Amino acid sequence: MDIKILIATHKNSRMPNSMPYCPIQVGAALHEPLSIQGILRDDQGDSISRKNPNYCELTALYWGWKNLSSDYLGLVHYRRYFAGVRRQGDKWARIATRNDLEQALKACPVILPKKRRYWIETTYDQYVHAHNAQDLDKTREILARKYPDYLPAFDQVMKSTSGHRFNMFVMRRDLLDSYCSWLFDVLFTLEAELDISSYSPNDARVFGFVSERLLDVWVETNHIVYKEIPYLFMEKQNWLRKGGAFLKRKFIGKS
Repeated sequence: MDIKILIATHKNSRMPNSMPYCPIQVGAALHEPLSIQGILRDDQGDSISRKNPNYCELTALYWGWKNLSSDYLGLVHYRRYFAGVRRQGDKWARIATRNDLEQALKACPVILPKKRRYWIETTYDQYVHAHNAQDLDKTREILARKYPDYLPAFDQVMKSTSGHRFNMFVMRRDLLDSYCSWLFDVLFTLEAELDISSYSPNDARVFGFVSERLLDVWVETNHIVYKEIPYLFMEKQNWLRKGGAFLKRKFIGKS
């Protein structure tokens, strides 16, 4: 299989240096080049590199969609990868290899990470507590106007207490073309109609955040067959701080 997995990064970091992994610097048009050997840049050819502060890792996805021709294209992050099975004990405890990915793709054309579960709040509530309700409300208006067939899935996803997050996936090329054509049309329309001039730097990453919630909308509407694989987070997490921030947003509101 001709598979390429883009590793989106904005800083020098240790990462796999063998195929199918391809490190790519996001926001390259706005920053000095990174020193990772063989790293790609998202500002060459057809690109939206300068939108990185608002589109996050999607500038890498857009670049790969427009400039690569592999049969399968994937997106992961320098801190977060699909997990591979460790043969002894059958544990998901290492970064997925080409063989791991090929075996999964033989069964279905799309790989997604295990769903993130919120348990006590819906996808919509979780987003609103962390960001701005108008982001999703305006997105729904755009879907109603341009893609009404996607509204039932959007409403269902917003009411769900779990979802595929992180803009991580591997897709067969024809499906990737379909997804990106739809996704970027929605996001570019949202960008034109949403006033983010007063947003904090974090909330200004809105189009990356919204796209995380739109992936399942596209998957459900198009009845995409996929395989879930666990993901690995490569840096330590401060769960006490993370939990405290969640409770603050939940009961006090975002700062």
